[in-house]
Formats: sequence, C-alpha cells, structure tokens
Amino acid sequence: MAKIQVKQVRSAIGRTKTQKRTLEALGLKKLHQVVEHDDTPAILGMVAAIRHLVEVVK
Repeated sequence: MAKIQVKQVRSAIGRTKTQKRTLEALGLKKLHQVVEHDDTPAILGMVAAIRHLVEVVK
C-alpha cells in the first residue's frame, strides 16, 4: 500500500474540537511534525477535513 506523509503547518489553537481531535487521531501534536500513514480512504478523509492545517509531503 502507498504511504503518505502528513505535516502540521498551522496551529490548532482556536480550532473546533472536531479539528483538534482529527489532528490527534493522525498523531500530530506539534507544528512541523511529520507522520507517515497508509494511503487509505479513511486517512485521506481526515486529511481533507483539516487540509487548511496540514500539508501532504510525498
């Protein structure tokens, strides 16, 4: 399965609880942190929901 790297580029301060929980579910805790996940529909959906806070690094 293909892998994607997700990098947090904006702060979670002032964001909704749902957006904060999505960041946590992806394993992102700090700015500029990069995590690697499988390229599944569930992960891509989470990334799409917070696309203004993260960047996909391939």
